[in-house]
Amino acid sequence: MLTVGDRFPEYNLKAVVSRAAGEEFQDVTPDSHRGRWRVVFFWPMDFTFVCPTEIAEFGRRERDFRDREAQVLGVSTDTHYVHLAWRNSHPDLKDLPFPMLADTKRELSTALGVLHADGVPLRATYVVDPAGVIRHVSVNDLSVGRNVEETLRVLDALQTDELCPCNWRKGEPTLEVAP
Repeated sequence: MLTVGDRFPEYNLKAVVSRAAGEEFQDVTPDSHRGRWRVVFFWPMDFTFVCPTEIAEFGRRERDFRDREAQVLGVSTDTHYVHLAWRNSHPDLKDLPFPMLADTKRELSTALGVLHADGVPLRATYVVDPAGVIRHVSVNDLSVGRNVEETLRVLDALQTDELCPCNWRKGEPTLEVAP
């Protein structure tokens, strides 16, 4: 599995970016968000139970990520057509403000090492800096949802480029090394 300090792999994936007719799909690559932080999270599959709770929470908190100059990208191995059908049918997903990427060939999830033996991605979250370097990785088992607030806290800490103690929150003092 790729981890902290590794370069996030290149990708070119079809994504659902809208429900408006004729504007639903777009190709997304690292160049689509060059120079920005990226929060890339994977879920196992569409039309399931835990996944929409996470996806909806990332959607509700998208402005918080945007305020930190971070782009949220959600990924599963379902097709972009399945993503669109799910968005159209699930009330919590209708107005998602971030792209839902379709890793149908499983290239990105395989390159990252987060493809489960069942052929679906684990619940992995990557925080990638503007230079394309992985700065944080969190991976949950298929049955356990992640904590979006913790992802924001880690992003805040990474963006300070300082030493941040346990449970540190934005606005709190960071640690200083004694001379």
